Amino acid sequence: MINIGTLVADRYEILDKIGTGGMSDVYKAKDHKLNRLVAVKMLKTELSENADFVSKFRVEAQAAAGLMHPNVVNVYDVGEEKGVNYIVMELVDGITLKKYIEKKARLSVKEAISIAIQVSMGLEAAHKNHIIHRDIKPQNIIISKEGKVKVTDFGIAKAATSNTITSNVMGSVHYTSPEQARGGYSDEKSDIYSLGVTIFEMLTGRVPFTGETTVAIAIKHIQSEMPSPCEYVPEIPVSVEQIVMKCCEKSPDRRYQNMSDLIADLKQSLLHPDDDFVKVIREEEISPTMPIEDLHAREEYPQEPYDEPAPYEEEPYEEDRYGRDYYEQEEYPEDYEEVPEEPVRKRKVVRKKKETVSKPRRKKVVRKVYEDEYESPGIDSKWISLVIILGAVLIGMLVIFFAARRLGLIGGENDPAPASSAPPIIIEQEASENVPAETGTPASTEETQAAEDDVVVPNVVDQKKDIARGRLEYQGFKVNVMEKPDDEIEKDYVISQDPAGQSTAKEGSVITLTVSTGPDTEGKVRVPNLLYRTEEEVRQILEDNELTLGEITYVDAEEAAHKGRVITQSVPDGEYIEKEEPIDLTIGKKSYMYASDITAPTAAEDPQYAAGTPVYVVIWTASGEKKFDQVLSTLPYPVQFKGMSDDHGRLEMAYTNILPDGTAQQQHIVRELTFTAE
Repeated sequence: MINIGTLVADRYEILDKIGTGGMSDVYKAKDHKLNRLVAVKMLKTELSENADFVSKFRVEAQAAAGLMHPNVVNVYDVGEEKGVNYIVMELVDGITLKKYIEKKARLSVKEAISIAIQVSMGLEAAHKNHIIHRDIKPQNIIISKEGKVKVTDFGIAKAATSNTITSNVMGSVHYTSPEQARGGYSDEKSDIYSLGVTIFEMLTGRVPFTGETTVAIAIKHIQSEMPSPCEYVPEIPVSVEQIVMKCCEKSPDRRYQNMSDLIADLKQSLLHPDDDFVKVIREEEISPTMPIEDLHAREEYPQEPYDEPAPYEEEPYEEDRYGRDYYEQEEYPEDYEEVPEEPVRKRKVVRKKKETVSKPRRKKVVRKVYEDEYESPGIDSKWISLVIILGAVLIGMLVIFFAARRLGLIGGENDPAPASSAPPIIIEQEASENVPAETGTPASTEETQAAEDDVVVPNVVDQKKDIARGRLEYQGFKVNVMEKPDDEIEKDYVISQDPAGQSTAKEGSVITLTVSTGPDTEGKVRVPNLLYRTEEEVRQILEDNELTLGEITYVDAEEAAHKGRVITQSVPDGEYIEKEEPIDLTIGKKSYMYASDITAPTAAEDPQYAAGTPVYVVIWTASGEKKFDQVLSTLPYPVQFKGMSDDHGRLEMAYTNILPDGTAQQQHIVRELTFTAE
């Protein structure tokens, strides 16, 4: 703790404390040398006493100081004051993204993507300078009052992960990548994973994985399938969902490989949110030349089930397994050879395709997970080769035998001898009454090969367009989409397909889908999404869209995000209705509180009031509920009320003044009160 008014480094005057965290306290200060306001981050004492940490921290902070970008909280200076290390940074007047999400419950898709683009641009600049953040989360993203988004705390995370710093210092495990959770190698794609989780939280108002302990959450990042944000907010567009899911792939090789590609898709999603343009990296596209040993060295696949240690706070982060600084050397040394303590069985990585369960009205991104499988000892390869050769010879002899028997070259005991005048090899094919003659003709090699190349066409009728397209393209087909209105089939669902489902077609051929555009909407208005909006916002939105507000029902709201906001709407968003058709709403009741002191009458209110005069005080809410009723002889008097449904009320005072001439004068004072939302 540093005192207000302290002059740090004979230059930075501490003005106010503006924040605190697991690793540092942040102060607002004035730089007297350059006459500007700055933020000074003072590291906690226990960290400043760790010489190894301080050394690495300075290297990383100095590297971050060379990074200048509009979407990065710029670092100006690094130093030490009375044994406490500090960083001087750009002062941003705003709030963290975490607080912004909590304030709004969840963000709109456009707002979330716009923020994600700015964060990505800041990280892109850092990655190009070989700086990896390693601790991307909403708490480390600041939104200024002008709407500018900036990433902060570059350099601290890497210095901390190289030392025995516990998780409460490292920040929330809710955003950590699987490779970081295992304590293994991390790079730019680790930042991409954490950013994907951050986008998930912006869109849904929650994190994808929760648990009773930090280790339980870390294990879910490693082993559990990433939930789709559409499970919580179904109206999220398909492209946005796919972007989040690609960022959060378990394998770094299946994520976006750099920030530039991610930024391109984010910008595309702003223009065409419902288009299916996000490229899923398939198994065969991952570099086939990477040895299995390299995959193990990068620790992308756990060799054994991850058991939870207890307690987690006593489990330090694992140091770099090669004892190197990845900022200086990001590739593993070629001469590195890991010698196991005991023989290790040969392993192979098996790609297992998970079944995709189709959810109503929403595309589920088809993804694959990795599993380890050990090879069984088996039989000696020489014996296997011998058995295969003998089997092939036996099969060949049987084929020759039956062919010769068919041609009459070999006769059975009951077979009549062929006539001497008949040609030795003449086969006549008689046509059956039920089978056309040509069907008995042996198929040519080309026809047999063509039949083998045919693929069964999946039946995708009544499925969502994007799901249907994904299934067909996964089978190797090309897809052509035709649209037409349909009063029965919901918009974006498949009406018919050609060729039909369960028929066969050549791989690469075109499957035509006829997709519903929904009922004819001429003269109707599309209902907007009103959920989580305030009543004032809803009235304006409906007015702008020429829609009618119906009945409003106010209910008690248990969750803070529902207080004063729309919980349900009678007509779902996206549907088309007539302009005069009303939309009924259910809105959570707001909850207000009042905490203040009841003060004595002022001279302006009553110049004759004498201190100590008993005053009868009553406090009412706007709806007439009495919250306070008492005679007070000592003022001021503190009061606090919670759980009120009104946002204002009034305070009334009644008392008697004794004038100098001994006469009594009745006084009545009324004050208007404003309550604050809880």
